Amino acid sequence: MSDNLANNQKTEDRFETLLNNANAARVISSAVEGTLGPKGLDIMMVDKFGDVVITNDGVTILKLMEVNHPAAHMIINAAKAQQHQIGDGTTTTTIMAGAIVAEGCQQVLKGVPVTKVIEGINQGIDYAVSLVEDNTILLGEKDTDLLYNVALVAARGQKDIANLVVEGAKQIGLNHLLKPDYKLSEAVFAEEFADNEVIKGIILNKEPLNQEMPTTMDKLKILVIDDNLAPEELAAEAITTETGFNYFLNAKKRYQTNLMKIKELGINVVIVDRAIDDIAEEYFTQVGIIALHRVSSREIERLCKYTGAQKVKRSSLNRSPDIINTYLGYAKAIKVDDKLEHTIIYGGQAENEVTIMLGAATEEVVEEKERMAKDAASAIQAAWQGGIVPGGGAIEIWAATQLEDIAKEFTGMTSYGVTCVKEAITRPFACIVENAGFNPLEKLGDIIAQQRKDSSPAIGLNCDSGEFIDVLKAGIVDAVPVKVHAIKAAGEVATAILRINTVIRMKNYDDKNNTDIF
Repeated sequence: MSDNLANNQKTEDRFETLLNNANAARVISSAVEGTLGPKGLDIMMVDKFGDVVITNDGVTILKLMEVNHPAAHMIINAAKAQQHQIGDGTTTTTIMAGAIVAEGCQQVLKGVPVTKVIEGINQGIDYAVSLVEDNTILLGEKDTDLLYNVALVAARGQKDIANLVVEGAKQIGLNHLLKPDYKLSEAVFAEEFADNEVIKGIILNKEPLNQEMPTTMDKLKILVIDDNLAPEELAAEAITTETGFNYFLNAKKRYQTNLMKIKELGINVVIVDRAIDDIAEEYFTQVGIIALHRVSSREIERLCKYTGAQKVKRSSLNRSPDIINTYLGYAKAIKVDDKLEHTIIYGGQAENEVTIMLGAATEEVVEEKERMAKDAASAIQAAWQGGIVPGGGAIEIWAATQLEDIAKEFTGMTSYGVTCVKEAITRPFACIVENAGFNPLEKLGDIIAQQRKDSSPAIGLNCDSGEFIDVLKAGIVDAVPVKVHAIKAAGEVATAILRINTVIRMKNYDDKNNTDIF
């Protein structure tokens, strides 16, 4: 570490930076390695208040970890991007990224220029992706058994979750999963003491404003307000003047007129994303309108797609009845579940929607079941969109074997970067084998030999017996988009970390006088 910069700034030499970043990547990777595979275990996360989260979901672990190192944050962000884009494969992304950084660091320390390592990694990633895509098996209407297998792998072997998610996909229609703006994972809803079921409708995690409002109703006309439902607000100073006070009285009168307009239009359900004031609550209760407020934005978006409603501001209620009618949504029925404290809307008249309901005995178990179900939902949607490949690490071993042959064709030092990818993409398989209680090096060598002998990328390991199996026939498959995005994301973040030549601490500034703090 050098202290020759002004203002006591500090900088690292390039090898120190490289080693520090590689170590940070290793720590992040090792945090999730024990969770991978059918024999992977859970991690208990504990905060300063003693609250506990028990999970083996990679991105959840990474989000909750206390992390300060910038390179570690880069890998965590790559896992978050994987979650956002695909919804599954975050642990694989993290492990591969850490392995590529570690392998790249070793090559640089041996004397290979970092630019050549990065060049080789980029080419190796492209080859690996193309090798995966070349082995894609596209799914058809008759392949629902394979969809179940995808869900089962993503749900860590939980058969009840896999069955529910596949049933939900069937009920909404498999072709609906092809829509770019639809995410099946958003249909997953978990609650303590609920029954596992697929509901042909949507759930709003709110109850009506009070118990006097109806709890069931048919033939719904739904108004969705993206605003507070209350009279127009005026500054206290404005009300003290005669003009301001008259304006306030007129605004209040106009507001009450608008509430009556809602009833006159036949609207019987009002959904508001913020607060509903006492005047509106009292009026809606008197006339038998069901009103829910502080409904989440995500639930409101689903409601609008399901019923055809358009979100409006409260000022839109000043418009003519004919215009307001164009904003309304329609559904067949609504039912309030007092036990689970939520509201279900059935028979929306616009897009098809389902809710995949999961229940468990405790809050911690509910949260973990919800995470697994969301992973399973994302995985089967990705599989339906982009096909499947042999799972259990088999396709990565096949790609690594091909990369080893490809690396020999390169002249110069670029081949060392390709070798980094070759070593790194087998790391998830090594974790799966180790978590199952077997020797990773031994099983890796045996499977490479068997795959070469059979010319098959489907030869993998039975984690119970340790014997070779055809993973396709055994139903162990992964979605292609999950695999491809994981490899690409791992390569991108790894090369970004390896490009860092040195780290310089930035100056801090005092907020008041803009002077340096030492």
